[in-house]
Amino acid sequence: MLILVIGVGSLSDFSAQAQSTVAGDFAKSTLTIQTTAKEHKFSIEIAKTDRQQREGLMFRRHLAADAGMLFIYSAPQILTMWMKNTYLPLDMLFIAANGEIVEIVERTVPGSLQTISSGQAAIAVLELNGGTTSRLGIKKGDRVKHPTFGSKK
Repeated sequence: MLILVIGVGSLSDFSAQAQSTVAGDFAKSTLTIQTTAKEHKFSIEIAKTDRQQREGLMFRRHLAADAGMLFIYSAPQILTMWMKNTYLPLDMLFIAANGEIVEIVERTVPGSLQTISSGQAAIAVLELNGGTTSRLGIKKGDRVKHPTFGSKK
């Protein structure tokens, strides 16, 4: 008879480990989104390494109204995301190298394994609280100002 043990430890051990990395070692910055009506400033965390990008906003229970996470990639490409272990509905803004928002996916479903795609080449994804883009009137074609895109905050 063969007995296979898949995992060791309790669910609470896993939860404690996951929570210990939440908001851990992400660099902090600010960025501005320029809409036709006005500028909107956000305090962001930056996910640049593979590990940070895998973690993202997983396991978070709260995100301030003016906060978000910017995922930065090394080259423009079709970007895909998912909501595994993410408890908050999010708006995902896919951004081209010049700072133009090329796609917005609003109010993603917490915990979903469905692939969310930029649909075209992008170099970054900004995740904000679900509903933020419609509340502030942020649309495709608006500009994100941040050093990542060759502009000031």
